[in-house]
Amino acid sequence: MKLLYLLRHGESEGNRDNKFRGRADFDLTDNGRKQAEQAGRFLKGIPFDAIFSSPLKRAQDTALIINTFLKSKIIVDHSFNNIRLGSWEGKPKDFVREHFPAQWSLWIKNPERLNVEGMETLDEVMERSLKKVNEMRESYSGNVLVVTHRAVLKPLMAGLLGIEKPYFWKVHIDTAAISIIEWMDSERGWMLKNLNVNHYLDSYIEERY
Repeated sequence: MKLLYLLRHGESEGNRDNKFRGRADFDLTDNGRKQAEQAGRFLKGIPFDAIFSSPLKRAQDTALIINTFLKSKIIVDHSFNNIRLGSWEGKPKDFVREHFPAQWSLWIKNPERLNVEGMETLDEVMERSLKKVNEMRESYSGNVLVVTHRAVLKPLMAGLLGIEKPYFWKVHIDTAAISIIEWMDSERGWMLKNLNVNHYLDSYIEERY
């Protein structure tokens, strides 16, 4: 693999309404579709061996819009599905803050320790996404694009780069923003080239929690 492009899906209704998403299947907003078009124009001209996408609609629709510019092949892979959030999925963040204060405190301060019944841990997300990327590294010689979610990108990047816990709130990734990681060699491993590239976007919601 030459370069691994990691792209967060465009703005969804869940982002706009400040809800926990998880695997609740929100549509892109009009702005989210516009963001995907802007990302596609930015990436146009870069050859990609493949585009991998989370199975959720907001990610697949982002990938489809981008692919109108790239003309590659889209592979839907559950390794890049969003974190499973159990009873939090689809709930407004203010609701969770009010009704689950202890868990909310962990989410804000140290989400790597959050372990709620029915919820996937960030360690589990890291394990499945990291395993898939390392398989892809062996299978592709060119550039690969992955369209997925914030709660996948952060643990995945921490795993690739060897960032210790707590890492989640030390990295910021906007909707439809791109990060680029390069495989150096077996001794040096992965190197971060670009983080949260978003200059091509007209507007976005900067989610701080």
